[in-house]
Amino acid sequence: MIYVGCDHGGYQLKLELIKYLDENGFEYNDMGCNGEPVDYPDIAEAVCRKVTENDTNKGILVCGTGIGISMAANKIKGIRAALCADWYSAKYTRLHNDANVICMGGRTTGAGSAVEMLDVFLHTDFEGGRHATRINKIKKLED
Repeated sequence: MIYVGCDHGGYQLKLELIKYLDENGFEYNDMGCNGEPVDYPDIAEAVCRKVTENDTNKGILVCGTGIGISMAANKIKGIRAALCADWYSAKYTRLHNDANVICMGGRTTGAGSAVEMLDVFLHTDFEGGRHATRINKIKKLED
């Protein structure tokens, strides 16, 4: 399952990302907001708590810059959220970092780039190997 959330600064971009999910048959749960002012830590927590319920779950978070919501997301144990600005970072955060949440800036990222990043993120698997050792070290930092 893919969990999607945004604050008011990311609302318009979230709509574009949901359109992509709909057009490509992805199952998702939109956890808000609907354009009203909200605090991004609340949205990040709601999405990330759902993501951590299952290892196959993914999250998409959008705020004005993507910075605040990614910082909040990474406070949740088990979350590896990455603020991405291009397809390369979206690919390698999955390939090497096993990121389970992609973050974007609604005021800094165009819809075309955002959809491209999301497509790459959702279609790239974790490479494992030497990268798994590093992910395990990240997990230990949570303790």
